[in-house]
Amino acid sequence: MAAFLDRSHSIAGPGFSRWLVPPAALCIHLCIGQAYAFSVFNKPMAQLLCTMQQACPPATAKAISTTPGDWSIADLGWIFSLAILVLGLSAAIFGRWVERVGPRMAMFAAAILFCGGLVVAGLGVSIHNLPIVFIGYGVIGGCGLGIGYISPVSTLIKWFPDRPGLATGTAIMGFGGGALIGAPLAVTLMKHYSTPTSNGVAPTMITMGVLYFVYMIVGSLIVRLPAEGWRPAGYTPPTSDAAAARMMTTRSLAMTEAIKTPQFWLLWAVLFLNVTAGIGILGQASLMIQEMFGVAAAAAAGFVGLLSIFNMAGRIFWASSSDRIGRKPTYMIFFALGAVLYALTPSFGHWHAIVLFVLAYGVILSMYGGGFATVPAYLRDLFGTQQVGAIHGVLLTAWSAAGVAGPVLVNYIRDYQLTHGVAKADAYSVTIYIMACLLVVGFVCNWLIKPVAEEHFTVGSIAEATA
Repeated sequence: MAAFLDRSHSIAGPGFSRWLVPPAALCIHLCIGQAYAFSVFNKPMAQLLCTMQQACPPATAKAISTTPGDWSIADLGWIFSLAILVLGLSAAIFGRWVERVGPRMAMFAAAILFCGGLVVAGLGVSIHNLPIVFIGYGVIGGCGLGIGYISPVSTLIKWFPDRPGLATGTAIMGFGGGALIGAPLAVTLMKHYSTPTSNGVAPTMITMGVLYFVYMIVGSLIVRLPAEGWRPAGYTPPTSDAAAARMMTTRSLAMTEAIKTPQFWLLWAVLFLNVTAGIGILGQASLMIQEMFGVAAAAAAGFVGLLSIFNMAGRIFWASSSDRIGRKPTYMIFFALGAVLYALTPSFGHWHAIVLFVLAYGVILSMYGGGFATVPAYLRDLFGTQQVGAIHGVLLTAWSAAGVAGPVLVNYIRDYQLTHGVAKADAYSVTIYIMACLLVVGFVCNWLIKPVAEEHFTVGSIAEATA
Protein backbone atom coordinates (compact mmCIF):
# COMPACT_ATOMS: atom_id res chain seq x y z
CA MET A 1 0.00 0.00 0.00
CA ALA A 2 2.75 2.45 0.95
CA ALA A 3 4.52 1.79 -2.35
CA PHE A 4 1.31 2.32 -4.32
CA LEU A 5 0.72 5.66 -2.58
CA ASP A 6 4.31 6.78 -3.11
CA ARG A 7 4.94 9.80 -5.31
CA SER A 8 6.95 7.79 -7.85
CA HIS A 9 3.95 5.50 -8.50
CA SER A 10 1.60 8.39 -9.26
CA ILE A 11 3.47 9.74 -12.30
CA ALA A 12 1.16 9.83 -15.32
CA GLY A 13 1.89 7.55 -18.24
CA PRO A 14 1.54 8.37 -21.95
CA GLY A 15 -1.99 9.26 -22.98
CA PHE A 16 -3.21 10.30 -19.52
CA SER A 17 -5.67 13.19 -19.83
CA ARG A 18 -4.95 16.14 -17.58
CA TRP A 19 -8.71 16.80 -17.45
CA LEU A 20 -9.05 13.84 -15.07
CA VAL A 21 -7.15 15.76 -12.39
CA PRO A 22 -9.81 18.44 -11.66
CA PRO A 23 -12.49 15.75 -11.01
CA ALA A 24 -10.02 13.99 -8.70
CA ALA A 25 -9.54 17.27 -6.83
CA LEU A 26 -13.31 17.76 -6.68
CA CYS A 27 -13.69 14.34 -5.02
CA ILE A 28 -11.64 15.77 -2.17
CA HIS A 29 -12.95 19.33 -2.01
CA LEU A 30 -16.65 18.52 -2.33
CA CYS A 31 -16.26 16.20 0.66
CA ILE A 32 -14.18 18.41 2.95
CA GLY A 33 -16.41 21.35 1.97
CA GLN A 34 -18.95 19.73 4.31
CA ALA A 35 -17.32 21.94 6.94
CA TYR A 36 -19.39 24.86 5.64
CA ALA A 37 -22.55 22.85 6.40
CA PHE A 38 -21.59 21.80 9.93
CA SER A 39 -24.04 24.33 11.39
CA VAL A 40 -26.93 22.00 10.46
CA PHE A 41 -25.82 19.83 13.38
CA ASN A 42 -25.81 22.66 15.94
CA LYS A 43 -29.49 22.72 16.89
CA PRO A 44 -29.90 18.90 17.02
CA MET A 45 -26.69 18.62 19.06
CA ALA A 46 -28.03 21.20 21.50
CA GLN A 47 -31.13 19.03 22.02
CA LEU A 48 -29.58 15.60 22.53
CA LEU A 49 -30.63 15.10 26.15
CA CYS A 50 -34.07 16.64 25.94
CA THR A 51 -34.80 14.54 22.84
CA MET A 52 -33.58 11.40 24.62
CA GLN A 53 -35.75 12.22 27.63
CA GLN A 54 -38.66 13.32 25.43
CA ALA A 55 -38.66 16.46 27.52
CA CYS A 56 -37.83 19.32 25.14
CA PRO A 57 -39.77 22.41 26.28
CA PRO A 58 -41.51 24.56 23.65
CA ALA A 59 -39.19 26.72 21.58
CA THR A 60 -39.39 30.50 21.97
CA ALA A 61 -38.52 33.38 19.66
CA LYS A 62 -35.21 33.84 21.51
CA ALA A 63 -34.07 30.31 22.27
CA ILE A 64 -34.29 26.76 21.03
CA SER A 65 -35.82 24.10 23.23
CA THR A 66 -33.26 22.39 25.49
CA THR A 67 -33.04 20.80 28.92
CA PRO A 68 -30.43 21.13 31.70
CA GLY A 69 -27.23 19.39 30.67
CA ASP A 70 -27.65 20.01 26.95
CA TRP A 71 -24.80 21.77 25.12
CA SER A 72 -25.23 25.46 24.31
CA ILE A 73 -25.18 26.84 20.78
CA ALA A 74 -22.30 29.12 21.81
CA ASP A 75 -20.20 26.12 22.86
CA LEU A 76 -21.08 24.20 19.71
CA GLY A 77 -20.09 27.17 17.56
CA TRP A 78 -16.46 26.60 18.57
CA ILE A 79 -16.38 23.25 16.72
CA PHE A 80 -16.38 24.96 13.31
CA SER A 81 -14.00 27.69 14.46
CA LEU A 82 -11.57 25.10 15.81
CA ALA A 83 -11.73 23.11 12.57
CA ILE A 84 -10.90 26.21 10.49
CA LEU A 85 -8.09 27.17 12.89
CA VAL A 86 -6.56 23.68 12.64
CA LEU A 87 -7.09 23.72 8.85
CA GLY A 88 -4.75 26.68 8.51
CA LEU A 89 -2.20 25.42 11.00
CA SER A 90 -2.06 21.90 9.55
CA ALA A 91 -1.77 23.25 6.00
CA ALA A 92 1.24 25.29 7.15
CA ILE A 93 2.84 22.44 9.10
CA PHE A 94 2.30 19.69 6.51
CA GLY A 95 2.70 21.77 3.34
CA ARG A 96 6.26 20.64 2.64
CA TRP A 97 5.34 17.01 3.44
CA VAL A 98 2.50 17.20 0.89
CA GLU A 99 4.94 18.41 -1.77
CA ARG A 100 7.43 15.67 -0.90
CA VAL A 101 5.08 12.65 -0.83
CA GLY A 102 2.85 13.74 -3.70
CA PRO A 103 -0.92 14.18 -4.08
CA ARG A 104 -1.95 10.52 -3.83
CA MET A 105 -0.44 9.95 -0.40
CA ALA A 106 -1.68 13.36 0.80
CA MET A 107 -5.24 12.78 -0.41
CA PHE A 108 -5.28 9.34 1.22
CA ALA A 109 -4.11 10.86 4.51
CA ALA A 110 -6.74 13.60 4.21
CA ALA A 111 -9.46 10.97 3.73
CA ILE A 112 -8.39 9.04 6.83
CA LEU A 113 -8.15 12.17 8.99
CA PHE A 114 -11.26 14.03 7.86
CA CYS A 115 -13.54 11.00 7.72
CA GLY A 116 -12.02 9.52 10.85
CA GLY A 117 -12.67 12.85 12.57
CA LEU A 118 -16.34 12.64 11.59
CA VAL A 119 -16.57 9.12 13.03
CA VAL A 120 -14.84 10.17 16.29
CA ALA A 121 -17.17 13.19 16.54
CA GLY A 122 -20.14 10.86 16.05
CA LEU A 123 -18.92 8.66 18.88
CA GLY A 124 -18.51 11.76 21.06
CA VAL A 125 -22.09 12.75 20.31
CA SER A 126 -23.33 9.24 21.11
CA ILE A 127 -21.88 9.43 24.66
CA HIS A 128 -22.58 13.17 25.00
CA ASN A 129 -18.93 14.12 25.47
CA LEU A 130 -18.19 17.53 23.90
CA PRO A 131 -14.35 17.38 24.27
CA ILE A 132 -14.35 14.22 22.13
CA VAL A 133 -16.38 16.06 19.49
CA PHE A 134 -13.86 18.92 19.59
CA ILE A 135 -10.97 16.47 19.19
CA GLY A 136 -12.75 14.45 16.49
CA TYR A 137 -14.09 17.11 14.15
CA GLY A 138 -12.06 20.12 15.25
CA VAL A 139 -8.57 18.61 15.59
CA ILE A 140 -8.45 15.30 13.69
CA GLY A 141 -10.95 16.42 11.06
CA GLY A 142 -9.32 19.86 10.92
CA CYS A 143 -5.98 18.25 10.01
CA GLY A 144 -7.77 16.38 7.22
CA LEU A 145 -9.27 19.67 6.05
CA GLY A 146 -5.87 21.35 5.86
CA ILE A 147 -4.07 18.51 4.07
CA GLY A 148 -7.03 17.87 1.77
CA TYR A 149 -7.40 21.52 0.88
CA ILE A 150 -3.81 21.99 -0.34
CA SER A 151 -3.08 18.48 -1.68
CA PRO A 152 -4.43 19.01 -5.25
CA VAL A 153 -3.31 22.63 -5.66
CA SER A 154 0.29 22.36 -6.83
CA THR A 155 -0.60 19.28 -8.92
CA LEU A 156 -3.28 21.23 -10.78
CA ILE A 157 -0.90 24.13 -11.37
CA LYS A 158 1.71 21.75 -12.82
CA TRP A 159 -0.89 20.20 -15.16
CA PHE A 160 -2.31 23.57 -16.24
CA PRO A 161 0.57 26.05 -16.66
CA ASP A 162 -1.53 27.72 -19.36
CA ARG A 163 -4.64 28.14 -17.15
CA PRO A 164 -3.66 27.90 -13.47
CA GLY A 165 -6.51 30.09 -12.28
CA LEU A 166 -9.15 28.01 -14.05
CA ALA A 167 -7.65 24.78 -12.74
CA THR A 168 -7.38 25.76 -9.10
CA GLY A 169 -10.68 27.63 -9.24
CA THR A 170 -12.46 24.48 -10.41
CA ALA A 171 -11.17 22.49 -7.45
CA ILE A 172 -11.61 25.16 -4.80
CA MET A 173 -15.12 25.77 -6.14
CA GLY A 174 -15.83 22.31 -4.76
CA PHE A 175 -14.93 23.40 -1.25
CA GLY A 176 -17.32 26.33 -1.52
CA GLY A 177 -20.05 24.07 -2.89
CA GLY A 178 -19.55 21.26 -0.40
CA ALA A 179 -22.35 22.64 1.77
CA LEU A 180 -24.83 22.22 -1.08
CA ILE A 181 -24.25 18.47 -0.76
CA GLY A 182 -23.39 18.20 2.91
CA ALA A 183 -26.37 20.12 4.32
CA PRO A 184 -29.21 18.20 2.61
CA LEU A 185 -27.36 14.91 3.07
CA ALA A 186 -27.03 15.50 6.81
CA VAL A 187 -30.67 16.57 7.14
CA THR A 188 -31.87 13.51 5.17
CA LEU A 189 -29.75 11.11 7.20
CA MET A 190 -30.79 12.62 10.54
CA LYS A 191 -34.43 12.23 9.51
CA HIS A 192 -33.76 8.62 8.48
CA TYR A 193 -32.00 7.72 11.74
CA SER A 194 -34.26 9.69 14.10
CA THR A 195 -36.40 7.87 16.66
CA PRO A 196 -38.62 9.13 19.47
CA THR A 197 -35.56 9.23 21.75
CA SER A 198 -32.82 10.17 19.25
CA ASN A 199 -32.45 12.87 16.61
CA GLY A 200 -29.95 10.77 14.66
CA VAL A 201 -26.89 13.01 14.85
CA ALA A 202 -24.34 10.34 15.84
CA PRO A 203 -25.20 7.74 13.17
CA THR A 204 -25.45 10.53 10.59
CA MET A 205 -21.88 11.68 11.29
CA ILE A 206 -20.57 8.12 11.14
CA THR A 207 -22.43 7.38 7.90
CA MET A 208 -21.17 10.59 6.29
CA GLY A 209 -17.65 9.68 7.35
CA VAL A 210 -17.93 6.35 5.55
CA LEU A 211 -19.53 7.84 2.40
CA TYR A 212 -17.02 10.66 2.16
CA PHE A 213 -14.13 8.25 2.67
CA VAL A 214 -15.18 6.26 -0.42
CA TYR A 215 -15.31 9.36 -2.62
CA MET A 216 -12.05 10.79 -1.30
CA ILE A 217 -10.27 7.48 -1.93
CA VAL A 218 -11.59 7.54 -5.52
CA GLY A 219 -10.00 10.98 -5.92
CA SER A 220 -6.68 9.75 -4.58
CA LEU A 221 -6.72 6.83 -7.03
CA ILE A 222 -7.43 9.03 -10.04
CA VAL A 223 -4.91 11.79 -9.41
CA ARG A 224 -1.59 11.75 -11.24
CA LEU A 225 1.51 13.93 -11.45
CA PRO A 226 2.85 15.02 -14.85
CA ALA A 227 6.07 13.40 -16.01
CA GLU A 228 9.22 15.47 -15.79
CA GLY A 229 9.40 17.97 -18.64
CA TRP A 230 5.73 17.49 -19.66
CA ARG A 231 3.93 20.40 -21.31
CA PRO A 232 0.40 20.71 -22.73
CA ALA A 233 0.16 20.30 -26.49
CA GLY A 234 0.75 23.62 -28.20
CA TYR A 235 1.77 25.38 -25.00
CA THR A 236 4.66 27.79 -25.19
CA PRO A 237 5.92 29.23 -21.91
CA PRO A 238 5.81 33.04 -21.89
CA THR A 239 9.03 34.83 -22.66
CA SER A 240 10.84 36.54 -19.81
CA ASP A 241 9.54 39.93 -20.94
CA ALA A 242 5.94 38.73 -21.24
CA ALA A 243 6.12 36.99 -17.87
CA ALA A 244 7.55 40.10 -16.24
CA ALA A 245 4.71 42.18 -17.68
CA ARG A 246 2.20 39.86 -15.97
CA MET A 247 4.34 39.74 -12.79
CA MET A 248 5.03 36.02 -13.33
CA THR A 249 8.34 34.42 -12.48
CA THR A 250 9.84 31.75 -14.73
CA ARG A 251 11.73 30.21 -11.78
CA SER A 252 10.76 28.63 -8.48
CA LEU A 253 11.52 29.75 -4.95
CA ALA A 254 11.79 27.47 -1.93
CA MET A 255 9.10 27.86 0.72
CA THR A 256 11.67 28.73 3.38
CA GLU A 257 12.86 31.66 1.28
CA ALA A 258 9.40 32.68 0.01
CA ILE A 259 8.13 33.41 3.52
CA LYS A 260 11.03 35.83 4.01
CA THR A 261 9.84 38.08 1.18
CA PRO A 262 7.62 41.14 1.68
CA GLN A 263 5.44 39.84 -1.16
CA PHE A 264 4.41 36.82 0.90
CA TRP A 265 3.35 38.89 3.89
CA LEU A 266 1.56 41.46 1.76
CA LEU A 267 -0.36 38.60 0.15
CA TRP A 268 -1.01 37.16 3.62
CA ALA A 269 -2.58 40.50 4.56
CA VAL A 270 -4.54 40.55 1.28
CA LEU A 271 -6.07 37.14 1.98
CA PHE A 272 -6.68 37.92 5.66
CA LEU A 273 -8.50 41.18 4.92
CA ASN A 274 -10.57 39.75 2.07
CA VAL A 275 -11.63 36.74 4.15
CA THR A 276 -12.28 38.78 7.31
CA ALA A 277 -14.62 41.07 5.39
CA GLY A 278 -16.52 38.12 3.90
CA ILE A 279 -16.62 35.44 6.55
CA GLY A 280 -17.97 37.67 9.31
CA ILE A 281 -20.95 38.70 7.21
CA LEU A 282 -21.47 35.18 5.87
CA GLY A 283 -21.84 33.86 9.41
CA GLN A 284 -24.55 36.43 10.25
CA ALA A 285 -26.26 36.71 6.85
CA SER A 286 -29.54 35.09 7.92
CA LEU A 287 -29.92 37.16 11.09
CA MET A 288 -28.82 40.36 9.32
CA ILE A 289 -31.44 40.27 6.58
CA GLN A 290 -34.14 39.36 9.10
CA GLU A 291 -33.28 42.30 11.38
CA MET A 292 -32.64 44.84 8.61
CA PHE A 293 -35.66 44.01 6.43
CA GLY A 294 -37.98 41.99 8.68
CA VAL A 295 -38.08 38.98 6.34
CA ALA A 296 -39.19 35.55 7.52
CA ALA A 297 -36.70 32.90 8.59
CA ALA A 298 -37.48 30.79 5.51
CA ALA A 299 -36.69 33.70 3.19
CA ALA A 300 -33.51 34.39 5.15
CA ALA A 301 -32.47 30.77 4.65
CA GLY A 302 -33.00 31.23 0.93
CA PHE A 303 -30.76 34.31 1.08
CA VAL A 304 -28.01 32.26 2.72
CA GLY A 305 -28.37 29.57 0.05
CA LEU A 306 -28.12 32.20 -2.67
CA LEU A 307 -24.95 33.58 -1.09
CA SER A 308 -23.48 30.06 -1.12
CA ILE A 309 -24.16 29.84 -4.85
CA PHE A 310 -22.45 33.21 -5.42
CA ASN A 311 -19.56 32.06 -3.24
CA MET A 312 -19.16 28.89 -5.29
CA ALA A 313 -19.65 30.50 -8.71
CA GLY A 314 -17.23 33.31 -7.85
CA ARG A 315 -14.46 30.79 -7.28
CA ILE A 316 -14.50 29.61 -10.88
CA PHE A 317 -15.47 32.96 -12.49
CA TRP A 318 -12.89 35.17 -10.82
CA ALA A 319 -10.09 32.60 -10.86
CA SER A 320 -10.53 31.93 -14.58
CA SER A 321 -10.86 35.66 -15.26
CA SER A 322 -7.52 36.21 -13.52
CA ASP A 323 -5.87 34.08 -16.22
CA ARG A 324 -6.84 36.80 -18.70
CA ILE A 325 -6.45 40.03 -16.76
CA GLY A 326 -3.81 38.99 -14.21
CA ARG A 327 -3.92 38.22 -10.51
CA LYS A 328 -3.07 41.68 -9.17
CA PRO A 329 -5.79 43.48 -11.21
CA THR A 330 -8.31 40.83 -10.10
CA TYR A 331 -7.64 41.60 -6.44
CA MET A 332 -7.79 45.32 -7.18
CA ILE A 333 -11.35 44.72 -8.37
CA PHE A 334 -12.16 42.66 -5.27
CA PHE A 335 -11.11 45.41 -2.89
CA ALA A 336 -12.29 48.48 -4.80
CA LEU A 337 -15.69 47.11 -5.76
CA GLY A 338 -16.14 45.38 -2.41
CA ALA A 339 -15.43 48.57 -0.44
CA VAL A 340 -17.97 50.51 -2.51
CA LEU A 341 -20.65 47.83 -2.13
CA TYR A 342 -20.09 47.54 1.62
CA ALA A 343 -20.32 51.31 2.00
CA LEU A 344 -23.63 51.34 0.13
CA THR A 345 -25.39 48.44 1.88
CA PRO A 346 -26.47 50.41 5.01
CA SER A 347 -28.17 52.87 2.65
CA PHE A 348 -29.88 49.98 0.85
CA GLY A 349 -31.21 48.94 4.26
CA HIS A 350 -32.53 52.44 5.03
CA TRP A 351 -34.17 52.60 1.61
CA HIS A 352 -35.63 49.10 2.09
CA ALA A 353 -34.04 48.23 -1.28
CA ILE A 354 -33.82 44.52 -0.56
CA VAL A 355 -33.05 43.55 -4.17
CA LEU A 356 -30.01 45.87 -4.26
CA PHE A 357 -28.96 44.57 -0.84
CA VAL A 358 -29.12 40.94 -1.97
CA LEU A 359 -27.26 41.65 -5.22
CA ALA A 360 -24.56 43.63 -3.40
CA TYR A 361 -23.90 40.83 -0.95
CA GLY A 362 -24.02 38.27 -3.73
CA VAL A 363 -21.21 40.08 -5.56
CA ILE A 364 -19.26 40.54 -2.29
CA LEU A 365 -19.48 36.82 -1.52
CA SER A 366 -18.48 35.93 -5.08
CA MET A 367 -15.28 37.91 -4.52
CA TYR A 368 -14.82 36.28 -1.11
CA GLY A 369 -14.83 32.89 -2.83
CA GLY A 370 -12.83 34.24 -5.75
CA GLY A 371 -10.10 35.34 -3.36
CA PHE A 372 -9.61 31.77 -2.16
CA ALA A 373 -9.55 30.36 -5.69
CA THR A 374 -7.23 32.99 -7.19
CA VAL A 375 -4.56 33.06 -4.49
CA PRO A 376 -2.83 29.76 -5.47
CA ALA A 377 -2.25 31.12 -8.98
CA TYR A 378 -1.05 34.42 -7.48
CA LEU A 379 1.49 32.45 -5.44
CA ARG A 380 2.53 30.55 -8.55
CA ASP A 381 3.11 33.83 -10.40
CA LEU A 382 5.27 35.22 -7.60
CA PHE A 383 7.16 32.14 -6.42
CA GLY A 384 6.97 29.50 -9.18
CA THR A 385 5.41 26.05 -9.23
CA GLN A 386 7.75 23.72 -7.39
CA GLN A 387 6.75 24.45 -3.77
CA VAL A 388 3.53 26.37 -4.34
CA GLY A 389 1.58 23.84 -2.26
CA ALA A 390 3.84 24.34 0.74
CA ILE A 391 3.76 28.13 0.37
CA HIS A 392 -0.03 28.00 0.01
CA GLY A 393 -0.22 25.98 3.21
CA VAL A 394 1.60 28.64 5.20
CA LEU A 395 -0.51 31.38 3.62
CA LEU A 396 -3.70 29.68 4.80
CA THR A 397 -2.88 30.72 8.36
CA ALA A 398 -4.42 34.01 7.19
CA TRP A 399 -7.70 32.12 6.82
CA SER A 400 -7.36 30.76 10.35
CA ALA A 401 -6.84 34.26 11.72
CA ALA A 402 -9.69 35.69 9.66
CA GLY A 403 -11.99 32.87 10.77
CA VAL A 404 -11.68 34.26 14.28
CA ALA A 405 -11.44 37.99 13.53
CA GLY A 406 -14.41 38.26 11.16
CA PRO A 407 -17.12 36.70 13.36
CA VAL A 408 -15.72 38.45 16.46
CA LEU A 409 -15.95 41.86 14.77
CA VAL A 410 -19.50 41.28 13.59
CA ASN A 411 -20.86 39.64 16.73
CA TYR A 412 -19.29 41.83 19.39
CA ILE A 413 -19.89 45.14 17.62
CA ARG A 414 -23.52 44.14 17.03
CA ASP A 415 -23.96 43.23 20.70
CA TYR A 416 -22.31 46.51 21.77
CA GLN A 417 -24.67 48.48 19.52
CA LEU A 418 -27.76 46.70 20.84
CA THR A 419 -26.78 47.16 24.49
CA HIS A 420 -26.45 50.90 23.83
CA GLY A 421 -29.94 51.22 22.43
CA VAL A 422 -29.28 51.03 18.69
CA ALA A 423 -32.19 49.54 16.74
CA LYS A 424 -31.62 46.05 15.35
CA ALA A 425 -32.04 47.32 11.79
CA ASP A 426 -29.11 49.73 12.32
CA ALA A 427 -26.90 47.54 14.49
CA TYR A 428 -24.77 46.37 11.55
CA SER A 429 -23.95 49.75 10.01
CA VAL A 430 -20.75 50.35 12.01
CA THR A 431 -19.54 46.81 11.29
CA ILE A 432 -20.23 47.18 7.58
CA TYR A 433 -18.31 50.45 7.40
CA ILE A 434 -15.40 48.81 9.24
CA MET A 435 -15.41 46.01 6.65
CA ALA A 436 -15.29 48.62 3.88
CA CYS A 437 -12.26 50.20 5.56
CA LEU A 438 -10.56 46.80 5.81
CA LEU A 439 -11.02 46.36 2.08
CA VAL A 440 -9.43 49.76 1.43
CA VAL A 441 -6.40 48.60 3.46
CA GLY A 442 -6.40 45.39 1.41
CA PHE A 443 -6.38 47.45 -1.81
CA VAL A 444 -3.24 49.24 -0.63
CA CYS A 445 -1.53 45.98 0.37
CA ASN A 446 -2.27 44.45 -3.03
CA TRP A 447 -1.09 47.60 -4.83
CA LEU A 448 2.24 47.34 -2.99
CA ILE A 449 2.95 43.80 -4.27
CA LYS A 450 5.80 43.83 -6.79
CA PRO A 451 7.82 41.02 -8.44
CA VAL A 452 10.11 39.17 -6.03
CA ALA A 453 13.57 40.69 -5.87
CA GLU A 454 16.43 38.88 -7.61
CA GLU A 455 18.34 38.50 -4.34
CA HIS A 456 15.75 36.00 -3.04
CA PHE A 457 16.09 33.78 -6.13
CA THR A 458 19.86 33.93 -5.80
CA VAL A 459 19.58 32.42 -2.32
CA GLY A 460 16.50 30.17 -2.53
CA SER A 461 15.88 29.27 -6.16
CA ILE A 462 15.10 25.60 -6.92
CA ALA A 463 15.05 23.85 -10.26
CA GLU A 464 11.82 23.53 -12.24
CA ALA A 465 10.99 19.87 -12.79
CA THR A 466 7.87 20.54 -14.84
CA ALA A 467 6.31 23.39 -16.71
